[in-house]
Amino acid sequence: MKGSDPAHDVTVLERNRPGDTYGFGVVFSDATLEELAAADRQSYEAIVRSFHHWDDIDIHYRGHRLTSTGHGFSGLARTTLLEILESRARELGVDLQYGVEVESEEAYDGADLVLAADGVNSRMRDRYAAAFGPRVDLRPNRFVWLGTTKPFPAFTFHFRETEHGLWRVHAYQYRPDGADGEAVSTFIVEATEATWRAAGMDAASEEETVAFLEDTFREELDSHRLVANRSIWRGFPTVRNRAWRHGNIVLVGDAAHSAHFSIGSGTRLAMIDAISLHESLLAHDLAVTPALEAYETARRPDVESAQRAAQASLEWFEGTERFLETEPLQFAFNLITRSLRITHSNLALRDPEFTARVDRWFGPERRGPGGRRAGGRKICRRERRARPGSAPAPRPVPAPGA
Repeated sequence: MKGSDPAHDVTVLERNRPGDTYGFGVVFSDATLEELAAADRQSYEAIVRSFHHWDDIDIHYRGHRLTSTGHGFSGLARTTLLEILESRARELGVDLQYGVEVESEEAYDGADLVLAADGVNSRMRDRYAAAFGPRVDLRPNRFVWLGTTKPFPAFTFHFRETEHGLWRVHAYQYRPDGADGEAVSTFIVEATEATWRAAGMDAASEEETVAFLEDTFREELDSHRLVANRSIWRGFPTVRNRAWRHGNIVLVGDAAHSAHFSIGSGTRLAMIDAISLHESLLAHDLAVTPALEAYETARRPDVESAQRAAQASLEWFEGTERFLETEPLQFAFNLITRSLRITHSNLALRDPEFTARVDRWFGPERRGPGGRRAGGRKICRRERRARPGSAPAPRPVPAPGA
């Protein structure tokens, strides 16, 4: 908004101090970076100079490593992203105020527009809950967000079975290798509540959590250390709201909607929210009421689509144990396509070699009588029934786990 018209008076009320951040890295897809480039070229160029890019996904499962390529993502330190956005805002003349908790309406009295971008535990959303109609679905799996000094060459999934149960790891590098001992990768560990409790993590301190996980994942970490930053075990809250606007207040980012970390969309959704809101304001000549209505109408379908994908993904990780008897290639394909955004045909465009391996594995010449794959389980295919009077449902592409 400040870039489109320097006369706008824009103030940011930031509850943290300069440089404060929680978490380690954020992830952007190539498509997201293209959207950012169109909205603010200077911020985009600063991000590109600082990120770590990869195309591969590595899946470590029962002693096997399976790699799929063509996915196009970038990792960036959260502190670096904040510095880039803060620097750009100052350059444009935005008033940045740190250490400010918004306790009452006086903090934004007189503003034409108020963006409530105060996160998944939004106080602004709670203050006007009757208008926004929030629903928070706290998921049962437990996870902890850590960093590590180990650089990962690809977006990496590890699945470690112990006497306590199955542990899932989501890891990615977000800054170049460094010699200063700081974390260079995000390392998220996830488990069912039963596994978490069996390992005693329900009573563990932050230091005890780090010690336990460094020991559990000594092989995966190659003896690199884990780094904590308010690394507390928690369940993921999926946030939805009946409405995103109330008067001249609009919810943005996690305050309005959250998407599970396994699809890496939280930061992306918030940034695209801001871009879309800016476009709506300009399209309606800064008339706040029609602009907010148009913004929510245009933006909701994309957000709800992302949340559906995130829901499918988080449910896959909540129930990973049911896939543990599958063969490595089938397991990997199932993982990559879990959110339903990547299909068999889409994966064939991204990674034709990997998809060809899947097709050969699943081919009819590898199956015995009754549809049972030699040495494996029976392959079943479920088809949707057509509604009366409608055309038959299309046959899905046969693929492992379908």
